[in-house]
Amino acid sequence: MGSWGKLPLSIECFKIARWFTEGGFVMAMINFGGVKERVVTREEFPLSRAQEILRNETVAVLGYGVQGPGQSLNMRDNGIRVIVGQRQNTSSWTKAVKDGWVPGLTLFPLEEAAAKGTVIEYLLSDAGQKQFWPTLKPHLTKGKTLFFSHGFAITYKDLTAIIPPKNIDVVMAAPKGSGLSVRRNFLEGSGINSSFAIFQDYTGKAEEKTLALGVAMGSGYLFETTFEKEVFSDLVGERGVLMGAIAGIMEAQYNELRKHGHSPSEAFNETVEEFTQSLIKLAAEKGMDWLYANCSTTAQRGALDWKGKFRDAVAPLFANLYGRVADGTEAKIVLEKNSQPDYREKLDAELAEMGNSEMWQAGAKVRELRPENWKREA
Repeated sequence: MGSWGKLPLSIECFKIARWFTEGGFVMAMINFGGVKERVVTREEFPLSRAQEILRNETVAVLGYGVQGPGQSLNMRDNGIRVIVGQRQNTSSWTKAVKDGWVPGLTLFPLEEAAAKGTVIEYLLSDAGQKQFWPTLKPHLTKGKTLFFSHGFAITYKDLTAIIPPKNIDVVMAAPKGSGLSVRRNFLEGSGINSSFAIFQDYTGKAEEKTLALGVAMGSGYLFETTFEKEVFSDLVGERGVLMGAIAGIMEAQYNELRKHGHSPSEAFNETVEEFTQSLIKLAAEKGMDWLYANCSTTAQRGALDWKGKFRDAVAPLFANLYGRVADGTEAKIVLEKNSQPDYREKLDAELAEMGNSEMWQAGAKVRELRPENWKREA
């Protein structure tokens, strides 16, 4: 379970790396497309080292929603002392019990877990972090570590009012993937790459503890950033290519095909299914040029001719988006909307509208028809 495997970086990559020692362990400067960055991999920082660094710590994971399950379960499986804090009488509390966390032993109400933890992983939603902060702050006593997986609360402190005391470490390790993927990849023996940052180093040991937590939660490797850069890139990415833009572009193409008489199954297959089941896997394997090289010459020519048109068309949107992230506009919207008492009901309604649309209903049927999902009679 959670096998670390071999380092997935090429030998050639290490030939151009400059190695150096920091904090008693080896780090590397890796060349990413001509720019050298500090990177920590599993070979320089093995799980055994993480276990030793965290040997006397109690990691309290506050919040069992999106990131909480994957991170806490991975750390538990990797031999770290972990407890979970979650609001009682919620679906997340019930899920935690099903996942093997024992009330009164390893599962506690939020404030009780915060009091018991020496490392506080603050994994509530961004709005939830703001709301719970006055309750949490008294438990951030001298020498503790306040850990984030997102730079939101610290970067937008004028909106969140989250200002940590000076006598604790404040750190971050942010997996570049969903909490579900953090767990799935771990169980498959892989990992999700994570960024890391140090906001406040009171003990002088903040960085090694951060890297230990990142390794213990199953990160593939860790690359350096800041709290501000992490949240800026994350909010742009979620609203852009990772979720917002790709969903919008898919809807536009699907609608255009349907407008010209193409059937739902044809429109969905040409818009989503071929992308998710075939092409993007080629890009993940060896890059976009590899994807292009394994398509027809007609597809290559058309893609090369139109790539620049789409890039130039959306460039102003991305400029606007980055500006709104940097000036706090997007953060303000998140906090205002996600703090409303009927937020969950409104969110469910928006997601249902998407799921019940013709496009994604067609997608559900297409997925049923994948060979691995065929329902054959015995």
